[in-house]
Amino acid sequence: MKIGFIGTGVMGASMAKFLEGELYVFNRTKLKAQELIEDGAVWCENPREVAEQAEVIFTMLGYPDDVRQMYLGEDGLIEYGRQGQVLIDCTTSSPELASEIARAAEEKGIFVLDAPVSGGDVGAQNGTLSTMVGGAQEVFYRVEPLLQSFSNSVSYFGPAGSGQHTKMANQIAIASGMIGVAESLYYAKSAGLDVERVLETISKGAAGSWSLSNLAPRMLSGDFKPGFYTHHFLKDMKIVLGEAEKMGIQLPGLQLAYELYNDLSDEQKKNDGTQTIINRYI
Repeated sequence: MKIGFIGTGVMGASMAKFLEGELYVFNRTKLKAQELIEDGAVWCENPREVAEQAEVIFTMLGYPDDVRQMYLGEDGLIEYGRQGQVLIDCTTSSPELASEIARAAEEKGIFVLDAPVSGGDVGAQNGTLSTMVGGAQEVFYRVEPLLQSFSNSVSYFGPAGSGQHTKMANQIAIASGMIGVAESLYYAKSAGLDVERVLETISKGAAGSWSLSNLAPRMLSGDFKPGFYTHHFLKDMKIVLGEAEKMGIQLPGLQLAYELYNDLSDEQKKNDGTQTIINRYI
């Protein structure tokens, strides 16, 4: 199968490695695709070249505006896509935008799935992501094996936008949880405890979580290298808050997390992973 992958950053490059087939790649910075190219992927100079070659195209981008431009722009995938082609957006983006893209694609006989992922850089590297899918169910079944190649959990949730809504629920749980992880370590340090031993102990009990096991150790070691960029997390939280407003519901825990992350320095937001929230405390 001829497979396209657009967006080979922290997550995308690792995900693409697990896809079996003739791989066509594009990224705004070619260097970030270099390892894939060395492994045999075909470099494309623009998204149009990917669309002209691949049967199935994955995208892993930054912001909803990037997704809109990639799919609906003058030189976008819908413009140059072919009837029967399947486009799979793994970006965490707006549910409303996912539905809009799916409608535009349908007019040309192109199929689009929104399939955001969770699991961070570690999950992407190990092929153990959790993938949440929205779109036409019969199309999902066709490409499910491809999604499973970089996932340990692939779940279908309903029509276009459903995958994004599920990812929003995921981000709500993580946002409040990250505050809890940071404050737990801060409390242990303030109490004069061996914080590493505290972390080892509570990770094995009811407090255990992915964030506690994977990001708390990075907090303690001062490793703020991004598995998931803080500015992308802020983007996600802003999307959720907007969706919550449309629904007429209150999410005070998420609102607090957004405010705490947003108060970090511009440098931290741009360059650090989400574990940088510990710098609010220690």
